[in-house]
Amino acid sequence: MEKSAKLFDLTGKKAVVTGGSIGIGRGYATALAMAGADVAIVNRDEKTGAKTAAELAETYGIDSFCIPCDVTDPDQVNSMMDEAVKRLGRLDIAVNNAGIALLGADENVPPEDWKKVMDVNVSGMFYCCQAAGRVFIRQGNGGKIVNTASMSARICNCNASYNASKAAVVQLTRMLAAEWGQYNINVNCLSPSYILTPMHASSPLKLRERIRELTPLGHVQRVEDLYGPLIFLASEASNYVTGTELLVDGGHTLNSWLVPLKRALPPRVSPQEEVVQLKHDLDLLGVSYDENGINEALHPNMAEAFGAMFGD
Repeated sequence: MEKSAKLFDLTGKKAVVTGGSIGIGRGYATALAMAGADVAIVNRDEKTGAKTAAELAETYGIDSFCIPCDVTDPDQVNSMMDEAVKRLGRLDIAVNNAGIALLGADENVPPEDWKKVMDVNVSGMFYCCQAAGRVFIRQGNGGKIVNTASMSARICNCNASYNASKAAVVQLTRMLAAEWGQYNINVNCLSPSYILTPMHASSPLKLRERIRELTPLGHVQRVEDLYGPLIFLASEASNYVTGTELLVDGGHTLNSWLVPLKRALPPRVSPQEEVVQLKHDLDLLGVSYDENGINEALHPNMAEAFGAMFGD
């Protein structure tokens, strides 16, 4: 048992998490800190990133700090990575999570929106992978790279820019894994489903109800549901795993039928438990919300789109 536990122990490991201040990225940083790693939070919003870093350091007794960076600028990415390595002493784990989605019917999406999504989700992802890969090659000890893709790489549920960008992340991950295996660098990606982050704070309750109905495990995904999968891919437990997309969707993509799925037992997570970390993120941002963690004014385009979809 003790030997098995050490497989997932990250004590003393040094990690970088992009987009790490809130949402999925904060969840990743929290999981790494819980496992003992020191974590550099990389984010455009330095104020929120610093709050997250301070919370992790105080709660888990690890070293954590924020480095501001725009991942679409390769010079900033390289400078960020140099600073992270200088402050951490070395790099063992690079979690590339920064990403955006801009909603809109594809016949009306302006070129600047398409370019912005691709710049962040694909080009920014590559720049961060490249910078981490160079560090790992220079150090000569291998390393772990974990990228955030999405179940949207497999299904058609958002729009062309987002879905195409996430499919690109999966193939980017595979290609870099093939190239960098010679350096003992593992490159994998995680694909979440609909997950309760501030991006979904403006979504109506009817959307959550529909997700529950069409997901075999019966609840809307939380950032906590990614803790275990990330630690697996960041630790020695996955030393012979590379080029893999780990789908973490509660079985949502398994369902292609037209009626809600049946349940024999209550889901492991209640609707109240679904929103605990969402509310925590909104508190970090200084955003008000109702008892369900909803604030339609935060992302009005999303509130409007889903409201129209469900007849509200």
